[in-house]
Amino acid sequence: MKGLILSGGKGTRLRPLTYTGAKQLVPVANKPVLFYALEDLVEAGVTEIGIVISPETGEQVRHETGDGSRFGARITYILQAQPLGIAHAIKIAHDFIGADPFILFLGDNFIRGGIVPQVDAFRAQAMDAQIILYEMSDPSSMGVAVLDADGRVQRVVEKPKQFISPYAVIGIYMFGPSVFEAVNQIQPSARGELEITDTIQYLVNKGLNVRAHKLADAWVDTGRMGDMLEANRLVLDVMPGKIEGSVEDSLLEGRVILEAGARVIHSKIRGPAIIGKNTLVENAFVGPYTAIHHDCVVRNCEIEHSIVLENSQLENIGTRVADSLIGRNVCIQRAEGPAKTVHLMLGDFSQVGI
Repeated sequence: MKGLILSGGKGTRLRPLTYTGAKQLVPVANKPVLFYALEDLVEAGVTEIGIVISPETGEQVRHETGDGSRFGARITYILQAQPLGIAHAIKIAHDFIGADPFILFLGDNFIRGGIVPQVDAFRAQAMDAQIILYEMSDPSSMGVAVLDADGRVQRVVEKPKQFISPYAVIGIYMFGPSVFEAVNQIQPSARGELEITDTIQYLVNKGLNVRAHKLADAWVDTGRMGDMLEANRLVLDVMPGKIEGSVEDSLLEGRVILEAGARVIHSKIRGPAIIGKNTLVENAFVGPYTAIHHDCVVRNCEIEHSIVLENSQLENIGTRVADSLIGRNVCIQRAEGPAKTVHLMLGDFSQVGI
């Protein structure tokens, strides 16, 4: 079995952050979202992995993931010159996949519990395809699946206008070789893309064995700032504390990860929280569900429930920063004016006075 991860797309819902970087490389608990997908595949015994990249961010992805050896995998890169849909990405990966069954993993999807049970079920049964479903009160913004009494997929509809089922189709799929007939037969949708929902429906209409796995663990599509913060919370909730940096005259409460070279001076950190390598926290308060990446400075300020990317500085801020996603090389400093709570989403190399 092989793996295919999609790591293209423009990431418009995470702008301005994604003007200068791939959305799949935005970190959750100081690790890029894409890395969780790679680790999930390897944990499931899949080590031959193709990553579909775009011309805009492909080199960044190559630089971060390399040949895959750090994950225990071997990575092949596949260029998708234009964003023509998920099914189009499958189509151009045919030479890499060959006749093998494979797992398709959208690189901005996050499942806290991994995918081993789903992969084991797919291997054990003679399925042509398996989709993973997440029950929602209103899944109308996604692809939605209708099942029969035996759990077979009857219908998949993209963004239905009326309620047809509570089961949203999430961005992790398993296919046999019959999927290539489907992607070669379906036609582009009104938005000019080859849709994965049309691909699945083609297999259903052919009478093939398309099954569904209802997900019990937490799942997040990390396409928006709030989703990133939620995924960050889900990971920090289960990470054990670990102190590898130095602590001076400070209080650490709950589960705190302090990576090598990090320094905490005259500060309070209330976990769950993670402080990256060589980051300085001085005269500051870091609240729960905060992830601060490497080589940052957090001085004379308060921050909670936020993600801060590498090489950023937050200094002398007279109000607490909360519910924020702060990019790389950002500088936030105090400016004149009354203190208020702020909610920030800042792109790389921003400078803000508060």
